[in-house]
Amino acid sequence: MSLTDAWYLESIAADGSHVTQPIRGLPFRVGRDTGNDLVVDARGLSRLHAVIDADASGRLQVTDLGSTNGTFVNRERISGARLLAGDDVIHFGNAEFRLGRDGGPGSARPVGDGQRTMIVAARRGLSRNFVRHEREFMQLLGGQGISAMVQPIVGAVDGQVFAYELLGRCTHPELPNSPTHLFQLAAMLGREAELSAAFRKFGVAQAAPRLKGARLFVNTHPEETFTDDLFDWLAHWRAQPDAPLLVVEVHETAVVEVGAMRALAARLQGIGVLFAYDDFGAGQARLRELAEVPPHFVKFDMGLLHGIDQAPEGRQHMVRELVRLVLDLGSVPLAEGIETEAEAAVCRDMGFQLVQGYLTGRPVDIGSV
Repeated sequence: MSLTDAWYLESIAADGSHVTQPIRGLPFRVGRDTGNDLVVDARGLSRLHAVIDADASGRLQVTDLGSTNGTFVNRERISGARLLAGDDVIHFGNAEFRLGRDGGPGSARPVGDGQRTMIVAARRGLSRNFVRHEREFMQLLGGQGISAMVQPIVGAVDGQVFAYELLGRCTHPELPNSPTHLFQLAAMLGREAELSAAFRKFGVAQAAPRLKGARLFVNTHPEETFTDDLFDWLAHWRAQPDAPLLVVEVHETAVVEVGAMRALAARLQGIGVLFAYDDFGAGQARLRELAEVPPHFVKFDMGLLHGIDQAPEGRQHMVRELVRLVLDLGSVPLAEGIETEAEAAVCRDMGFQLVQGYLTGRPVDIGSV
């Protein structure tokens, strides 16, 4: 098989269908002139815009030919040649393609020799029809390369393990390990809630036989917090023998309306699931919702508590008063992100009942619990 036998450029047609342009020979030229191998009718392209060919070692590369509006690989403008890999997103000016190999997606429609001209509507900025590593991300949602860790939550005074928090992780070789970067990728694909659910479902299934009834805090994405799918899943696990005692973490950005929170609390109480306000103090404190719908736990954001032992008196006073409010409402205050004994000592003095952070236990593989 030659270098170009399986490579193609995939684009999106005006009707939303996927169109593939095989790269049948090298060099493969792209531009507005009809003599190019791929003719793109768009003002944003130069007459001779870019060329795809092989480097000295035989690897596929793209070279910008001094175009006015540039060639971009994964939304980074290139200067000269850039090596390519499968699933790279390439923009020639404002014309967007994804580089594919070994056959296109099931919906792809090959372009014949008489259909080499592609018309691109004028627009400002780079389009986002394709997201790099989309296929690998979908594999992750299907369970390939997904993993989980747990971090202990301990008593602030006695240091005894009170619960664990479930943390989703990724071992897929083509995807970032960092959950933050994974959720950024999910956001570009509009699949943040799906990623949150995939992490939670995998992790609880793995943790259940090991924790045997222990408390397990689980995260939710704001888009799924009030959905029937989440409640159905929670009810299913509550009915399982020896299932962990689940505590649903409601993100601060989902706590937006008293009526919705009151209904959420009632539904969770009906299936015997506790809940916590997560990242309290990261944005708006949501004091009205906290007062009218007190959760079982309030997790204070680590940004609020980092270096609290050296924080100005005003910040310390504010946190102390918030802890007092939480206690008066009958909720349990939990300090997140505690890394030093000095921070922990101040938190204990303020009235925090639970602590979570590197000081009291780093995240560990779920299999080691």
